Amino acid sequence: MVDQGILGWIFASLLGFVVFRSVLLKNKKKDGASVEIRDECVKSTANGECRSKTAYEEADVIIVGAGVAGAALANTLGKDGRRVRVIERDLTEPDRIVGELLQPGGYLKLIELGLQDCVEEIDAQRVFGYALFKDGKNTKLSYPLEKFDSDVAGRSFHNGRFIQRMREKAATLPNVQLEQGTVTSLLEEKGTIRGVNYKTKDGETMTAYAPLTIVCDGCFSNLRRSLCTPKVDVPSCFVGLLLEDCELPFANHGHVVLADPSPILFYRISSTEIRCLVDVPGQKVPSISNGEMAKYLKAVVAPQIPPELYDGFIAAINKGNIRTMPNRSMPAAPHPTPGALLMGDAFNMRHPLTGGGMTVALSDIVVLRDLLRPLHDLNDAATLCKYLESFYTLRKPVASTINTLAGALYKVFCASPDQARKEMRDACFDYLSLGGVCSSGPVSLLSGLNPRPLSLVCHFFAVAIFGVGRLLLPFPSPKRVWIGARIISGASGIIFPIIKAEGVRQMFFPATVPAYYRAPPVK
Repeated sequence: MVDQGILGWIFASLLGFVVFRSVLLKNKKKDGASVEIRDECVKSTANGECRSKTAYEEADVIIVGAGVAGAALANTLGKDGRRVRVIERDLTEPDRIVGELLQPGGYLKLIELGLQDCVEEIDAQRVFGYALFKDGKNTKLSYPLEKFDSDVAGRSFHNGRFIQRMREKAATLPNVQLEQGTVTSLLEEKGTIRGVNYKTKDGETMTAYAPLTIVCDGCFSNLRRSLCTPKVDVPSCFVGLLLEDCELPFANHGHVVLADPSPILFYRISSTEIRCLVDVPGQKVPSISNGEMAKYLKAVVAPQIPPELYDGFIAAINKGNIRTMPNRSMPAAPHPTPGALLMGDAFNMRHPLTGGGMTVALSDIVVLRDLLRPLHDLNDAATLCKYLESFYTLRKPVASTINTLAGALYKVFCASPDQARKEMRDACFDYLSLGGVCSSGPVSLLSGLNPRPLSLVCHFFAVAIFGVGRLLLPFPSPKRVWIGARIISGASGIIFPIIKAEGVRQMFFPATVPAYYRAPPVK
C-alpha cells in the first residue's frame, strides 16, 4: 500500500509538472511573439497586395532627417502605404537663410506629390521671373508659364514654415512616425544597412530597424561618407539680411545684382519681408562680432544695390541681425549600398545662386516614388539595391541641368580682372536682354521647366559666340581675336569640368546606361 501510494504521488507530480510546463511554454510564445523573427502577411493600403513583414522591424523605411527632402519623402511614401519612421535631430521650426525659393519646376513636382497645399497659409509669395541689374542697367526675365495653369509659378517663403507644414501633414498619416533624435551611425551587417543607431532627445541610445534606410540629413551630413564619395567644394559664403517695409523694383520677381566681386540676391519671402543674400567669394568672411562685416556691407555692397532698396538695406545692417552660410557644391558620386540610399543635400549640392536645390530634391522624390511603387516587399536588400541603381540615371536630366547651370552661372556672374571673363559677363547680360528665345530658353532651364542638358550647353556657348561676335565686328584686330579665343577657351573651362563631374554618359546619353532599363524585381 505504501509503495502504491508513493508511486501514485510520483505519477501525480510528474503529470502536474508536464501540464505546468506546457502552459508556461504557451504563454511564453504569446509574450515573445513581438521579438521573434517571423514572417506574416501585411496588407498595403497602396495596392492591397500582401508583403512579408519581419516582426522586429518597426517600419518599411527609416528616413534620417525631416528637412525639405525628408519631410516630402515621408509624406510621399506614407501615402503609398509604406510604414515610415522619420528620425529628425530637431523638430522645432528651422530658421535658415537658404531654401526659401522654389522654382516653378519644383512647384510642379510639389503638385505631382500632392503637397502643393504646404505653400498655403505660410504667407508664401508668387515669383514670376527674375530681374537682372548691372552697371545701372536692368532687364526683366519672365518664366515661360503660358502653357501652364494660372496657379503655376515660383514660390518664395520662410524655409522653416514650409518644412513645418510638410512635417505636420506627414504626422497626420497613421503609418508615419516622426521622432526627435540624433542618428549617430548606420547599422551595418555583412555589407547591408539594417537600420540606424540614434540617441533620443533624452540622451537614450536606441536602435531602429527597417529594410530600407534613406539618409536625408542635409548639407552637413555625418552619414554620407559610407554611402558616397563626398567631394565638397565651398566657393563662397552667403551673408543674409532681412529687409522690412520696402518694395522691390519689380514685384514678384527675384532680383540679381551683378556686383563686384560677386552677385547679390533679393527676393520677397513674406508680404512684409525681403531676403537679401550677399555672396562673398571664398570661405572666410569679415567678422560680424567686431563690426567688420557691417563696414564691408555699407562700404562695398550698399553703393551697388538698386536705389529703391538702399534705405532698407542700411536699416537691416543697423538692426544687426546679420547671418552667414557657406555655399557648398557636391556632385553626386554614390556607392550603391544594399539597404540604404542618399537623398537631398546629403547626396547632391549645387551653388544656391539659381535656387534649384529644392527642385532637384522634389524631382528625385518623384523618381524614387515611381521606382518603389511596383514593389510590395523591400526585404531583399541586394536585389533592391541593384534595381535602384536606375535612380541615379533617371534623375540626371533635371539634376544635371540645374547643377551645371548653377555652377556655370555663378562663375560667369562673378567679377574678374581678366578681360575675357569681363567680356563673357557682359555678353551674358546682353544676351539675356535680347528677349525671345535668348531669355526664355535659359530661364526655362533655370526654372526646371525644361530640364534638357543639351539645350543648356547650346545656350551657354551661344553666349560665348555672341560675345566673340561683338568683339570682332565691325573690324577684327589681333588683340580682339585673341580675346575672342580666350572667351571660347574660358567658357569651355567653366562648363566642361562641371559636366565631367555630373557624368557625360548619364547626362547626355542616359538611354545607353544599362540601369536605365532595369525592371522591378519579380517575386
